[in-house]
Amino acid sequence: MTDEREWEQPSGVWATAVGVARVRALETEREDALFRDPLARAFAAAGGLWPSSPPPDDEAARRRRSAVSFSVVVRTRFLDDLLRQASASGVRQVVLLGAGMDSRAFRMDWPEGTRLFEVDTAAPLDFKASVLRRERAVARCERITVAVDLREDWPGALAAAGHDPAMPTVWIAEGLLIYLPGDAVELLLARIGARSAAGSRMGLTLGSRGVIERFGAGAEPGSAASLWVSEMPDDPVGWLAGHGWEAESHTLRERAAAYGRPFGTPPQREERPGGLISAVRQ
Repeated sequence: MTDEREWEQPSGVWATAVGVARVRALETEREDALFRDPLARAFAAAGGLWPSSPPPDDEAARRRRSAVSFSVVVRTRFLDDLLRQASASGVRQVVLLGAGMDSRAFRMDWPEGTRLFEVDTAAPLDFKASVLRRERAVARCERITVAVDLREDWPGALAAAGHDPAMPTVWIAEGLLIYLPGDAVELLLARIGARSAAGSRMGLTLGSRGVIERFGAGAEPGSAASLWVSEMPDDPVGWLAGHGWEAESHTLRERAAAYGRPFGTPPQREERPGGLISAVRQ
């Protein structure tokens, strides 16, 4: 069996991870890139999205794609910074929930003793492993993959893989919660909280209020936006306080400006609490 046939082609929700890799590859080629992801291009090519992805047929679809791409770039940088801050504070356990084509284990500098767990279903992890072998990629920390569906007993699988709930952990759920119904989001947060020692950190990206109406309603079937089902609560900081986290909320516009990549147009509506969340377990 050839290496290319060791995994199934991307489909469903996890196929969006390959689209995210394409966005990261394009950002990496910019002189003023907000981050560098040397593996992103290989993931996109293996998934059939490189060197190019067919442009949408209409202007509205092109605007949607541009907006989603911009959000991916900003949120990637936001979570990179959060992870560096967590490492600097002494956290040595990292859990990426719905890891997809995340290559942070390979592209970021990690302190000695860092253990990074990538939790996802078998199909994307197998796809990813094939590309990593082909690229001869070497992780910069101890990388542990955990093949489990997040709708199942992923905490048990994570524990079996060696995660220690008595030690602080930094949890990342990037581009994940928007694909989960509300009850599944609540369960996920409860499970995270049960395995988070004091001093743990969390980075979340949430669908802003109204994003499904603006982008999901007319989205092409099978596209990322067509699969969105949940948005953030009106008060994300208060919501997370109820789960035992001290959180800060940031908007894409705010973070983009801070990174020197401001939005080119003024806001079309009143700014609401943002969908980029950093949180600490007290």
